[in-house]
Amino acid sequence: MRITKKIKAEQIKILGEVYKDTKPALIFKNPFELLIAVILSAQCTDKRVNITTARLFAKAPDPQAIVDMGIAELENEIRDCGLFRNKAKNIMATCRMLVDEFNGTVPEDYDTLLSLPGVGRKTANVVCSIAFNRPAIAVDTHVFRVSNRLGLAKGDTPLKVEEGLMAAIPKDKWSAAHHWLIWHGRRVCRSRNPLCGQCPLNGLCPSREV
Repeated sequence: MRITKKIKAEQIKILGEVYKDTKPALIFKNPFELLIAVILSAQCTDKRVNITTARLFAKAPDPQAIVDMGIAELENEIRDCGLFRNKAKNIMATCRMLVDEFNGTVPEDYDTLLSLPGVGRKTANVVCSIAFNRPAIAVDTHVFRVSNRLGLAKGDTPLKVEEGLMAAIPKDKWSAAHHWLIWHGRRVCRSRNPLCGQCPLNGLCPSREV
């Protein structure tokens, strides 16, 4: 199946109709909590992150409080998220930078976000999109998998997929489409045993398993 611009537009239309009421799975109250939650989400489920952040932010609700907590206690608080030593190192360094350079607030500028330890393109895009309401497409494992399977955006790196999605999707739908693709990957287009027979995009997917 050759995936044309028309087919891509139809894929996006259907995804929008099916997942229009979905919301971010991470629980947060402000940009800082979202930033830390996304850093913790690497190779960890959102459900587990929400349990961890509820406990963490009850004790340390802002960057200064995390700095004051110290690395050993921070590691203990986030231990159940996996990769906790590296995540704690990045979170602590980020919090120090927020305190020292940004008066304890999360910067809104994309490039400045990228300068924070542990913050890559995906994290910066999520924060810009959700916390600051700016058009952005964050490519996580679900978005990467679904985009390639659909032919919506082909690429062997997250950056290539991100660029492909930006070209295929109208800018005003970037942030919403990011969530549509995530939820489709979770509910239907799973990594193993995708539910192709239940997929609303079955007739528009070159990777479908009949």
